[in-house]
Amino acid sequence: MALTDTGIKKAKPTDKTQKLFDGGGMFLEIMPTGGKHWRLKYRFGGKEKRLALGSYPDTTLKDARDKRDAARKLLAADIDPGEYRKAAKAAGLEMTTNTFEAIARQWFTLRSSKWVSSHSEKVINRLERDIFPWMGGKPIKEVIRADILSALQRIIDRGAVESARRAGFNIAQIFRHAIDNELADRNPAANLGSALPSVEIRHRAAITDTKEIGGLLRAIEGYQGSLVTKCALRLAPLVFVRPIELRSAEWAEIDFDKALWIIPAEKMKMRESHVVPLSKQAIGILKELQPVTGKGRYVFPSGHSPKRPMSNNAVLTALRRMGYEKDEMSGHGFRAMARTVLDETLHVRIDYIEHQLAHAVRDPNGRAYNRTSHLAERKAMMQQWADYLEKLKVSNGVSPKKLANVG
Repeated sequence: MALTDTGIKKAKPTDKTQKLFDGGGMFLEIMPTGGKHWRLKYRFGGKEKRLALGSYPDTTLKDARDKRDAARKLLAADIDPGEYRKAAKAAGLEMTTNTFEAIARQWFTLRSSKWVSSHSEKVINRLERDIFPWMGGKPIKEVIRADILSALQRIIDRGAVESARRAGFNIAQIFRHAIDNELADRNPAANLGSALPSVEIRHRAAITDTKEIGGLLRAIEGYQGSLVTKCALRLAPLVFVRPIELRSAEWAEIDFDKALWIIPAEKMKMRESHVVPLSKQAIGILKELQPVTGKGRYVFPSGHSPKRPMSNNAVLTALRRMGYEKDEMSGHGFRAMARTVLDETLHVRIDYIEHQLAHAVRDPNGRAYNRTSHLAERKAMMQQWADYLEKLKVSNGVSPKKLANVG
């Protein structure tokens, strides 16, 4: 039975602690000394927890219920109210505060657990530096489009147009979170793109012409540097992962029997593990390198210490030594190379390519595919790609006949 103010006032202390329940896990704890304290009992991560909601009469019945409801909304969003309170307290915010900053931090707490630390830091720094000082203290329901554009204009004025667009995207995400949790009923940040200056797109340098790809592959074969760097260069076009994923590859992640490289979630940009099917050519390169570095942790260890992966400049430096300038080819360029040729020349289904690039791909119902989706087709694609590169390497500038499409 729900509590009433009259019933609370009449409740007297006894020689034992009493608990008067109100519903939703909230109760009033009456101490033998006469103190009356609001508590919320909840479960998170399989554990029972308690949250203090204040003391009566300073915290009224209505106040306690408001705090309970706010905590339950956090639980519905898979956020521990206790941990959220610690973060909110550090920021000088109350859990029941519906300011833009409070809701933004709630959104960030939920989302950042799925991001790599570098991305999380960029997002929260962007909000704290460029957004919160100008509109963070305003109730989220009172934030209008003009407030947002004014904050973004300050970023644009210092020449950081791309940062302004990213901040606008984050603000739109925060409002969608607020709407989903009934903390706002509209999104004034929707469709901000047309109101902001366009950004000059700077693509990472990549070779995508098939004749030039053949020349690059022949240059890699003739590379005179260390075997470790040469093997990294040879493997890069075959697996087209991000440079940081390549250089931090570990032998424990390689399954030779299944011809798979399984990259753990903590190494991936989106915090989801990734499966890379290994072609016969890729397996050959790894087996060639295994007697040299196989007793250590990393496939491509640093030349200074086997306990660290190779430098992020190792592949770039090798490309420069081979005569490729920074506007011609980059370590990241192997991804653009694969995506372009697989799509435009080999006509592979684009969703197979996007899966293999570890980009977010969703089914017709908007659900994210898991890491093994279309794995058989992706295995075939990776072998087709390796075979095609092999033909390009020996073609001396004459593009080989297109291979059969996958799918």
